[in-house]
Amino acid sequence: MSTFHGLEMAKQALFAQQSALYTTGHNISNANTPGYTRQRVNFETLPAFPTGSRNRPEIPGQLGTGVEAGSVQRVRNQYLDYQYRTENTKTGYWTTKSDALARMENLLNEPSESGLSKTMDRFWQSLQDLSVNPENSGARSVVAQRGQAVAKTFNYLSDSLNSIRTDLQSQIDVTTKDANSLIRQIDSINEQIKNVEPHGYLPNDLYDERDRLIDELSGIVNIKVSYDKSSDSSMDIADGLATIEVVDDEGKSLNNPPVLLVNGNDGTYQELNVSYAEKDQDNAVHRISVGKYDENGNFTANPNQGFSATDFSSNGSLKGFIDSYGYTTTDGSVTGEYTDMIADLDLMAKEFAGKFNEVHEGGFGLDNQPGIPFFDDKQEITAETIKVNSAILDDPDLIAASEDGTSGSGDNASKLANVFEVDLENLGDNTSVKTFYESIIGDLGVRAQEANRMVENTGILKSQVQDQRMSVSSVSLDEEMSNMIKFQHAYNAAARSMTAVDEMIDRIINNMGLVGR
Repeated sequence: MSTFHGLEMAKQALFAQQSALYTTGHNISNANTPGYTRQRVNFETLPAFPTGSRNRPEIPGQLGTGVEAGSVQRVRNQYLDYQYRTENTKTGYWTTKSDALARMENLLNEPSESGLSKTMDRFWQSLQDLSVNPENSGARSVVAQRGQAVAKTFNYLSDSLNSIRTDLQSQIDVTTKDANSLIRQIDSINEQIKNVEPHGYLPNDLYDERDRLIDELSGIVNIKVSYDKSSDSSMDIADGLATIEVVDDEGKSLNNPPVLLVNGNDGTYQELNVSYAEKDQDNAVHRISVGKYDENGNFTANPNQGFSATDFSSNGSLKGFIDSYGYTTTDGSVTGEYTDMIADLDLMAKEFAGKFNEVHEGGFGLDNQPGIPFFDDKQEITAETIKVNSAILDDPDLIAASEDGTSGSGDNASKLANVFEVDLENLGDNTSVKTFYESIIGDLGVRAQEANRMVENTGILKSQVQDQRMSVSSVSLDEEMSNMIKFQHAYNAAARSMTAVDEMIDRIINNMGLVGR
């Protein structure tokens, strides 16, 4: 062993404690950095002297040779990452759906003084008043205007629901672009990690940024993340290259072969694209494809992969938007929160107006002429197109309040009022216009309540996992300050050890052998 071995051992100790102090400073600097994972220096004891061999020196036993900083490693638990991303996916889906249903509830605004239900009640009341005073011009004008109010309320609801659907479509497109941006960034970081790990380093800050991006992506679609070794020369504790697969709600592959958004093995990635059905299918989502955009923004789909809208069962905000906006099923029909509500209102408007016109045409106006359609039927009646016949708005005397042509009779007006209560076959068994509307409002309330409950439940679970993850990975300033003092004292002790060895060597070299000179 060298005479100067003590100095070398003290130097190694200084370097090791210095590395720990620098790492502690890095942790403190990033205490508030989103996605940062605290790091630690793994100290390793250097091989003792002498090693076992036939030519070993004869000394009482092995002597320690000091310490070295073996690696700087993140303190992270991949199982907690998996749990967090699972809950984040569910939270993304239910939050998106809850927001969409809340907008629908606010629009329909039931029960209220301005909702469709109250507007129809006022129309019904005006018909009752007309049945009592069939010759009263004021009562007739009120019926015409109240009928117009019902039609305009249908028009407003239909236009507003379609407007919100347009917003949802924009959100689908923006969410898809966000997902594609995250995919490209993750692939880029994979490439950077691939260039660093083979040299024996741990690019911890790159790992953190990649995990942060993966967390964001998990809120959009449900993903499964696996890691592959970047090189045979990489450290065993290196994270490696991330491969990201789209999976269903149960974590199973959605396709065969699996749909890989990022492939760590070959350094490739695929982007998402949402396509829509034709106009006659309400522009509903038709397919979610995977492929690549070129520099001009043109998308080329991978023909062997992708999902129909029905088969896309990967939770996340993207699916939440799609389920709310509406999508085509395998049989070609359209379903979704907003498309279903629009279809229900269209059916309601059509059946109500059709039955009302039928009864109205069976009566007589003040001029003793047979009734004309109360609601304009020149085109198919929907919630968007329903309107009162312009002839009746111009001349309320055309309202067929009489059943037999007698001007003082209001029997047909009573029948018109009863249209709100009679069962209409196409609305369901024993279902009138009034009960049909009550049922769709009730169903909306139940779905919104369920979505809100799931938002709360998934939010609590996500928060719990996040707290667990932060307890493992986040920076505790109290702990880092304690570590700083600990490493500082160790550094000072190593420096004092070096001084002691230096004084010993100085005594040997400069103060021994002076006698006899």
